[in-house]
Amino acid sequence: MSVLGARKQFEEIAVYSPGKPIEELKREMGITEVVKMASNENPFGASPKALEAMKEELTQLHYYPEITSPLVREKLANRLGISPDAVVVGNGSDEVIRMLTRTYLSPGEEVVMASVTFPRYKTNVIIEGGIPVDVAMKDGAHDLEAMLQAITSRTKMVFVCNPNNPTGTIVDKQELQMFIERVPKDVMVILDEAYYEFIRGDNDPNSLALLDKHTNLVILRTFSKIYGLASARIGYGIMHPEMVAELLKSKEPFNVNRMAQAGALAALDDEAFLHMTLEENNRGRMYLEEEAEALGLSYFDTHTNFIMIDVKMDAELVYNRLLEQGVIIRPGHMMGYPTMLRVTIGTKEQNEKFVESLKKALAVS
Repeated sequence: MSVLGARKQFEEIAVYSPGKPIEELKREMGITEVVKMASNENPFGASPKALEAMKEELTQLHYYPEITSPLVREKLANRLGISPDAVVVGNGSDEVIRMLTRTYLSPGEEVVMASVTFPRYKTNVIIEGGIPVDVAMKDGAHDLEAMLQAITSRTKMVFVCNPNNPTGTIVDKQELQMFIERVPKDVMVILDEAYYEFIRGDNDPNSLALLDKHTNLVILRTFSKIYGLASARIGYGIMHPEMVAELLKSKEPFNVNRMAQAGALAALDDEAFLHMTLEENNRGRMYLEEEAEALGLSYFDTHTNFIMIDVKMDAELVYNRLLEQGVIIRPGHMMGYPTMLRVTIGTKEQNEKFVESLKKALAVS
């Protein structure tokens, strides 16, 4: 029996590899206690207000959702000081990435991105027949000057993940603004700010203020991280209204379910939950940094809810030793950093469990 072949582009694509599920590790290892610190989920759950709103929305489960999430667009627009017409809501910000490449990228056109960044950029570019152009990182961060030099007459888009996943690093805001000024106006600049709310100090790139001047600018954000709605799948893009109108043609009709829309609306009103998450994340970050330094390990300065630590040995080996102790993290060998681990900043108990387990993993000869 013959099997029909997929399009040629799919020869270059692997199935997305998420962090190992808790249930899978329990079955494999025969253990009951597992700590998952691999997928940058909010360890403190979701807003109680969001959970209550989603429960109430279950009574409307038999109705399709509104196709453009108008209430979410309006509330976001009011919060951000922009027009609702400048917002498109997706099934996670992943879907907005897919809308952008599906709508604007033609076969053979190039898309510039960092060599170590969110892998779905490259996947979606390849699916549409585009050509991803990788630019080497500089100290774990985007090398914006090198990315500018990589732009050619064939370039259609540039992705800048800021803060970057998986390194957690951020680019200097003045350098970012100068970069956007220098990118040709017919090249789309996509700033992925999935971890925007975690940015510390005066490092806020203030990207929204650039929208009026740069009609080629797109900003991506999500409810998956700080708002704890990862499973609900809801994110959004901010861009010129004419671009939004084009994306609405390519998105799936009922892409964001009723519960996700209700949860997002309520989450935006729960400032207490947001501030608690930020405070606990900052406390956990400082603890992990201190413990890494005590072990003589270096790390990237992070502006996210995760941290990349250099364990100075085979990351895959350390990863497997941690699994044996019921701790799931992300090994850096899968992301271009063979001696580093990416660890979600967890609760106090989770962070302490990770450090205890890491010490044991590193001590094994």
